[in-house]
Amino acid sequence: MGNAKSSAMSKEILEDLKLSTKFSENELSQWYENFKKQCPSGRITPEEFKRIYERFFPDSDATSYAQHVFRSFDTNDDGTLDFKEYIIALHMTSTGKTERKLEWAFSLFDVDKNGYITKSEVAEICQAIFKLIPKDEQENLPADENTPEKRADKLWSFFNKKDNERLAEGEFIQGVLDNDGAIHLIQYEPKK
Repeated sequence: MGNAKSSAMSKEILEDLKLSTKFSENELSQWYENFKKQCPSGRITPEEFKRIYERFFPDSDATSYAQHVFRSFDTNDDGTLDFKEYIIALHMTSTGKTERKLEWAFSLFDVDKNGYITKSEVAEICQAIFKLIPKDEQENLPADENTPEKRADKLWSFFNKKDNERLAEGEFIQGVLDNDGAIHLIQYEPKK
């Protein structure tokens, strides 16, 4: 019975997650136990996910950002996150390589999931990210980044695209990697 913890999770999912995340069987089993305690149904709803995000950003409006993040993590489009989607998302956003994180960021910005990003999608996500930034921090932003519109314009300019053109995933990743000023525009990390 030494493997009782992981027996609740299918061996197939466990092996798949070990390969795709490099997390250990023990780590995955512990996360699975906690996941099942927090989400007895085995699924996270958009409302539950929003509440989780609100805890990370108590001084901000995390609603629209949480909705977009949830959409990008819900890879099978069933309106919930199962354990596998949750763990892969956790891996990609916390321990993954920069390129993997940028692949995820692309999926965040690809609001309509058509495989391309438009300037209006960049504006929509920049708006959601801007709402995460507390008012006192917004006041200290550079003049070319102190509104969501300016942030979207600045980010879009890194890709050398006209306003009506679209951006493929490889162009997005390369554009962010090639421009030091781009990475902080596609995310918000609260000050400690």
